[in-house]
Amino acid sequence: MARKARIEFDGAFYHVITRGNQRQKIFKDESDFKKYLEILSKYKWRYKYSIYAFVLMNNHVHLLIETRETPLSKILQGINQSYTMYFNRKYKTVGHLFQGRYKAILCDRDEYLLSLVKYIHLNPVRAKAVERVYEYRWSSHGIYAGKSGEYIIDTDQVLRMFSEDKTKARQLYRVYMEDGRAVDKGDIYGTIDHRILGDERFVDKVMEKTEVDVSEIRRAREYSLSAISAAIEEAYGIRLVDIRGKSKDRSISAARKVFSHVANTYVYRGKEIAAYARKDPAIITRYLKEKGKYKDEADKVIEILRRKRNVNKQV
Repeated sequence: MARKARIEFDGAFYHVITRGNQRQKIFKDESDFKKYLEILSKYKWRYKYSIYAFVLMNNHVHLLIETRETPLSKILQGINQSYTMYFNRKYKTVGHLFQGRYKAILCDRDEYLLSLVKYIHLNPVRAKAVERVYEYRWSSHGIYAGKSGEYIIDTDQVLRMFSEDKTKARQLYRVYMEDGRAVDKGDIYGTIDHRILGDERFVDKVMEKTEVDVSEIRRAREYSLSAISAAIEEAYGIRLVDIRGKSKDRSISAARKVFSHVANTYVYRGKEIAAYARKDPAIITRYLKEKGKYKDEADKVIEILRRKRNVNKQV
């Protein structure tokens, strides 16, 4: 299967995950962590990108990067090659240090910046490397909390989300990080086509800036299954109780299939759809194989979902 093209443009905001080849360690001692940050800083000034957060773990790295004129692929190539040369020279090794294909998720910065910063900074806690977020040295958390130097992080945009007063903003940031509420992994990796984190409006904006066709890709879980069933009722007069029932009426059967296709479009798995509709998963699998047959009807339901969302936002 051909690799999907990177989506790159001036002002793109990415959650980047780079892993060691075959999950090998890429940092073995303190000087390795420092060297990577030095290289990150070097390329930041060369290519003028912004970096909002980082965490360096033993075998992988998370970065939040916003590019300018230089594409992300060139930035990561420079960083990874420079660090690999340093690592191989120091440890007398050869070959690739990083996995060949880093993960880069194009994100809606306005919607996800704060959640991504928290998710990245809590990585060492989730990995049980430390108990409290402030105990881990190799992330940008300390910079935001005012406990360490500025290094290379662009903190202003995040801190202004808490307060215009920087001292107060740092205090509120620390409260936010230690409030005990984790960021759901599904919210961070619930991407569209494995490449985009954002809603359909964000996808439309991306399409205005790039030649990459994302018009037919799967959408994020923007609507609940109950919202989809309500839209089915508005479109066809078929209630959820009918969908869940045993009637073999042709219109009800068609509504079940449309419901399944719309739910699957919004990345619900067959088992989830089956559990909600109270049907055998094998039946839902059979419905989903008829994808093209119900496209027009599914699009009609999607339009109702969008209209209801817009009305609700205006209220």
